[in-house]
Formats: sequence, structure tokens, C-alpha cells
Amino acid sequence: MANQKLQTGDRDTANASAVAVDMKLEVVVIPVSDVARAKKFYTTLGWRLDADVTDDNQSRLIQLTPPGSGCSIQFGTNLFGKNVASASSGSIQGLYLAVFDIEIARHQLIQLGIEASEIFHCAKGFACRFPGKDGRIGGLPPDRGSYGSFVSFNDPDGNGWIVQEITSRLPGRVTGNTSFGSVTELSDALRRAEAAHGKHEIKLGHADPNWADWYADYMMREQAGESA
Repeated sequence: MANQKLQTGDRDTANASAVAVDMKLEVVVIPVSDVARAKKFYTTLGWRLDADVTDDNQSRLIQLTPPGSGCSIQFGTNLFGKNVASASSGSIQGLYLAVFDIEIARHQLIQLGIEASEIFHCAKGFACRFPGKDGRIGGLPPDRGSYGSFVSFNDPDGNGWIVQEITSRLPGRVTGNTSFGSVTELSDALRRAEAAHGKHEIKLGHADPNWADWYADYMMREQAGESA
């Protein structure tokens, strides 16, 4: 029996190694010097407070999640009141927040009292997204292509965030089931599908009875970055 179990286990391991296991980035730890101040800043942004816990050793951990995001941030202090992150406070740069409309996103940041930059794009490449890099040009890019428009802001410690407008994904960026991070994101996708379907029906010359299938196919291909 022991031999049989071992053989079964070996077979299961071999099968498991042939399957790609999903590895979803869930949390990014950021270094802050003042936990209470950081908590106030990120809750002001409207981020969901998932946890604020203190253990028996008086270590404190806070977790917040941006609206519609599948990834959260954490920060806190250890037993000695020191930053739980090994990096120095404010040293993290280029944390990305993807939005569908950069103008609306910036307006909301300003309304919340956040010192957000003007909208900008890069003269060439993408290095201008990061502090101290040349090549930033104010305003939206001429073609307003997906991935090309940015706004930057910092938290009170100087950790740097980049807001990037993404209206369609590059090929291969999304695989498997289509998912939407919020009601707004889904409704925007439905509006784009509706507009495209209207053109489709004009070409057909009549109403499309299979509009639901057409919508589903369009939205799947759009989010996967394929030609919709």
C-alpha cells in the first residue's frame, strides 16, 4: 500500500507541474513613516479600509484597496514602532493605477484635495512617467491612444503614484474570462459595444437578433486586446 500511495503521489505531482497555477498579485507593501497620516491620506482617496489590526506585540497592520482594484496596499509598524517595510519611507515610485478616463480621474483627485500633476504624455518611450526623467509633454497625446496618458501624485511620505489611462488592452494582456473591476467599468464597456454594434447593424441592413452573442464576443476580444 505504501508503494501504491507513493506512486499515486508522484503521478499527482507530475500532473500538477504540468498545470500553470494562477498567481494573482494581491498586496503591495509600501514604506511610510506615519501610519495614522498614511491611513488618513488613502482613505481620503476613497480607498476601502480592509484591515487595521494590532497584535499582542503591538505590531500594527493596515490594508486598503483602491476602488475596483484586485490588488491592495499594506503598511504598518512592528513591535518597536518601526516601519514594517524594509525600504525607507517614500522610496517607492511608479505605483500604477489604471483608469478608463484620465480627465475624470484627475478631476476627482483635485476635488479630494490631492496635489495631482497636470495630464501629460511622453515625447517618446515611457521613461517620462518616473520622477526626474525628461520628455514629459503637457496634455493628452494627439491620438489619445491607450496607455499613453498619465497623471502623477505622491502620498505624504513621497511614495509616487502614476495614474494611467487604459481604454483597451494590448494583445495577450488579458486571458481567460473577461472581468470588470467596477460597475462603471462594465457600463463603459457596454456603451462601447453598443456603439460598435450600431455600426454592425448598419452594415447588416437590419436588426441583429443575435446581439447578445455579438456583444459578448466584442467585449471579450476588446479586453483581450484583440481587434474588436
